[in-house]
Amino acid sequence: MKKKEYTIYKLSDDMKSCIKMDPELFKKLDVKRGLRNDDGTGVLVGLTNIGNVVGYERTESGLKPIEGELYYRGYEIQELAHAIMKEKRFGFEEIAYLLLSGKLPDPEELQDFVTLLVDNMPLEQKTILHIIELEGTNIMNILARSVLELYTFDTTPDDTSRDNLMRQSVELVSKFPTIIAYAYNMLRHKMLGKSLHIRHAQPHYSIAQNFLYMLKGKTFTDLEARTLDLLLMLHAEHGGGNNSTFTVRVTSSTGTDTYSSIAAGIGSLKGPKHGGANIKVTDMVEHLKRNICNWEDELEIKRYLTRILNREVYDKAGLIYGIGHAVYTLSDPRANLLKEMAKELAHEKGRDREYAFMERLERIAIETFYEIKGDKKKVCANIDLYSGFVYDMIGIPQEIYTPLFAMARIVGWCAHRNEELNFEGKRIIRPAYRCVADSMKYKPLHNR
Repeated sequence: MKKKEYTIYKLSDDMKSCIKMDPELFKKLDVKRGLRNDDGTGVLVGLTNIGNVVGYERTESGLKPIEGELYYRGYEIQELAHAIMKEKRFGFEEIAYLLLSGKLPDPEELQDFVTLLVDNMPLEQKTILHIIELEGTNIMNILARSVLELYTFDTTPDDTSRDNLMRQSVELVSKFPTIIAYAYNMLRHKMLGKSLHIRHAQPHYSIAQNFLYMLKGKTFTDLEARTLDLLLMLHAEHGGGNNSTFTVRVTSSTGTDTYSSIAAGIGSLKGPKHGGANIKVTDMVEHLKRNICNWEDELEIKRYLTRILNREVYDKAGLIYGIGHAVYTLSDPRANLLKEMAKELAHEKGRDREYAFMERLERIAIETFYEIKGDKKKVCANIDLYSGFVYDMIGIPQEIYTPLFAMARIVGWCAHRNEELNFEGKRIIRPAYRCVADSMKYKPLHNR
């Protein structure tokens, strides 16, 4: 072993002993591990007017599970989405306007906003060249670096006035689709030798349509674009407590610039326990398809899911990915909405058999979970169960599943940042950690 390698090994070995901690101390000292209460709910750390995630109600006897609800500025997402879906129009821009401004736009306001978004989609030539020249294959990292680069082209990057924050918000919502599409095409060019296509946003397209156009040209259907639009609406906001939004609020509370704060949010979302979860679901479903001989045999499906829960097969983590949520109990409203569009899209693509398998998998997974784990904790399918399947039917590669999440969530991030910096009595977010290590007791220097 080389000297440098040994030094790293020695540091790592020393670290192993100093990071040990008795988990029981969290309960003994009433420390909310992961900012969670004992019942799994989040510790209240702030107030917001933006979004509300509802999965239970509080009663005298405790938490009562209820059908899931998600509110954007007081409007229930299922009602909003169904109104848009019924008219077969695109709604992400309308949702973005609502979350950023606090109200639904009238037709003229919406048209002006859509025009503003499309006008801001082009990137600086230097940014395009930088994306092309960047090393690395992870598009979330490319997105974060590109966002930080936008700071250099902003004439007032550190101005946190309300008007400037809104301008920056609009520009970020506009530019995320372009950065992601260009980054993916650049990687295809570098890794696979494919032609490098730099397509520019079209003025008559929605953000969903423009993204698909910049990604792969005009080879998309209206239903594909409307399904992607729905996914963007559903991922746009999820309360202030989700990890990436909380990260944006924490960094914003320091007064840092918008680009640094959003880059931090991207880093949080990249994690497999957050924005990367749908990739894990997709991988698990493909594993099930390969290992379950008869997709219609419910007993065979149940037996295999039992083996997953018993840590015998797949990744042996004992988890059925896509089932369960931190807040939702009886249902996830986002999953219900996406499931509707998934069925329609599966029929268009001739993949009804796969959709039927997914639906069967959802039901049997919940039943099996209760049989093995008990029904004290209520679980439901979350949006990740169907999102990977939908992305695949649209023809979107896995490399941009998580970046697409960021493309939607940038709206919520900006709304929460703007709120964090503009409400009265704001303070820097600074929680405390209780030191419990013996090593932190006083040590005379001569004992070294």
